[in-house]
Amino acid sequence: MAHSKHAAARRARTGGAGHYLTVSTLGLMTAASIVTSLRGLSLMAKEELTMFVYIGFSTFLFLIPAGLVAAELGGAFGNRAGGLYVWVAEAFGKPTGFVTMFLSWVQNIVWYPAGLSFASAAAAFAIGRPRLASDHVYVGLFIIIAFWLCTFAALVSNRFAAKVTKYGFLLGTVIPGVILLAGFLAWLLSHQQIGWSEASSQAVSVEQAGHPHPRLFPYITGLSGLSFLAGILLNFAGVESQAVHAMELKNPKTGYPMVIAIAALLSFGIFTLGSLAIAGILPYKEINIESGVFDAFNRLSTTLLHASWPVRLISLLVCYGALGGVLAWIIGPSRGLLATARDGMLPPFMQKTNRSGVQSNILIIQGVVVTVIASLYLFMSDVSTVYFLISALAVSLYIIVYMIMYASAIRLRYTQPGLPRAFKIPGGTAGMWGVAGVGFLAVAFAFVLSFVPPAQLPVGSPALYVALVAAGAIVFTGAPLLVERFKKPSWKRYTETSQAPPSRRDT
Repeated sequence: MAHSKHAAARRARTGGAGHYLTVSTLGLMTAASIVTSLRGLSLMAKEELTMFVYIGFSTFLFLIPAGLVAAELGGAFGNRAGGLYVWVAEAFGKPTGFVTMFLSWVQNIVWYPAGLSFASAAAAFAIGRPRLASDHVYVGLFIIIAFWLCTFAALVSNRFAAKVTKYGFLLGTVIPGVILLAGFLAWLLSHQQIGWSEASSQAVSVEQAGHPHPRLFPYITGLSGLSFLAGILLNFAGVESQAVHAMELKNPKTGYPMVIAIAALLSFGIFTLGSLAIAGILPYKEINIESGVFDAFNRLSTTLLHASWPVRLISLLVCYGALGGVLAWIIGPSRGLLATARDGMLPPFMQKTNRSGVQSNILIIQGVVVTVIASLYLFMSDVSTVYFLISALAVSLYIIVYMIMYASAIRLRYTQPGLPRAFKIPGGTAGMWGVAGVGFLAVAFAFVLSFVPPAQLPVGSPALYVALVAAGAIVFTGAPLLVERFKKPSWKRYTETSQAPPSRRDT
């Protein structure tokens, strides 16, 4: 009887899931959270060979520091539900932890429509009607229907959602990425014209002896040239998003650092090689942010194979991969928000889970909000403008989350120096300052740039861009502070057997 009671408590703390995740599965889920789809490849390919500067900045000053910090914090608190919420609450108290987790959740809600617009383009190419990708009514309806399908998949169970995400990443992201790379190698071996050798734009090439040569460093005339970096940075975000599932590993303290390593290596490889392939296959003037991936596959297929049917099959896989990436985010931050709700930070109706332990009410609320945001596509005819305006808001919110995460890692080295850490950033306190400090400065710089409209992208009205980013940062940061200010003691209705152990800092 005692054994069954402890087992029940353990299942309750893990959301009814148990230790069902392997290191490889969670590693692929985390990689799917970073590389949500192949959409970011076109964005980076548009910068031709200067992409390596942006990718290098994002990898060495963001992805690696974020991965190391997440590995240390995830290993230290791997047996606690809540992920990011627990990390920040231990360092700065529950209110700050709640704000951080809320922002992580909200930025995803803002991002979902933009992420699913790529899936809509993939579906359009899969059915042989690529022009639908620019039809705002089609895109809006596809986003709404697809998101609710992903939500229903998440409501089945965490185990089911994890499998869909895992195979979505493998079939819809990794395999198309490998095909793209193999196609580019075949392109080179067949002595086809290399895309970046044709670029004549001053932004990506420089004229020497009367001939254009690709730039290796960005052409910067002001902050608007650098602000492109903020969007690239978002492509590499998400390494910490699946930390809420760390306790579902058999041995989270040693397994979670391995999860981070798998995710970081896969993400770097896909982004770097995939972007280079698109830049090499397509001429600069033909690289479209929305459809560049499919245009590259189409050019490969028609030029080398003299057939178009492979593009439909690959597009179908890419669509599945994009949906799997969205599902990875649906089951991640929302589960972290559940931990804050059960800790008394949100009303009881947001603490409800279904029989499978899934945060049902949170997912339904999330679906309603996403439906409202996605409706913008139904009323604004320029799909690209909607995408970039929504993405701009998501960037600023997520960067705030990372600044708090880095600061928490540094503070915990002082407040809890004896905390057992399965993985520890080497070099003692100086090493932590070096890694987390560099990461903090990098995202702080990107945060400033997120308020500057990028010169490379069609963002519409610069004033609207800046107003949206600023208003979003203020409103969404202030919202959880208001909720925390007016919370009621009765909200914390769960006993210790139905929630994670309380934070050591309650203020």
